[in-house]
Amino acid sequence: MIYWCATMLKEDLAKAFLTTRSFKWDQTAGFKLASGVMSPFYVDCRVLMAHPAPRNLVAQLAFQAIKDLPFDCIGGLEIGAIAIATTISDYGYRERPRREWRTFVVRKQPKDHGLGKLIEGAAKPGDRALIVDDVLTTGGSIIKAAKAAREAGLRVDHALVIVDRNEQDGRASVEEQALTLTSLLTIKDLLAVSKS
Repeated sequence: MIYWCATMLKEDLAKAFLTTRSFKWDQTAGFKLASGVMSPFYVDCRVLMAHPAPRNLVAQLAFQAIKDLPFDCIGGLEIGAIAIATTISDYGYRERPRREWRTFVVRKQPKDHGLGKLIEGAAKPGDRALIVDDVLTTGGSIIKAAKAAREAGLRVDHALVIVDRNEQDGRASVEEQALTLTSLLTIKDLLAVSKS
């Protein structure tokens, strides 16, 4: 029953990428990624996460994937990880037994005023942290966030992404950093619903 439920949630989330126009596929022209590489796929989780129903699907699927992992807080690199961490944290708080997963964000640059912090939020040294990100391509954002979190004294063993693009060896790069990676969807899942 749990497997069936997770399968249905995955399919619903993949379909939500289409209904929110968060997934585009162009075999001819393609799309330039942040890495500078061209890809036939464009995945925009910021648009997806701006809609409450898909956000709830992300939270449900993520919760099922991570509920038994040992961690205290959830965070990642600004700005993409903010909505993801908050959504999962809120969902966990409503579940029984209640999870009180705090959230944090890793700035791309330390603040140049105040305390000059690189990590903002409710994470503290010694906490076990889950790193989240929207899309996995090269793995650079996850690796940067995990490194900053570790340097701040957090223990980081796990990472979660909404979509693994299955490109540029992103998964292998993340796993080389002693991180266990979970992805809610892959490009294959998005292509499957776009062709149906």
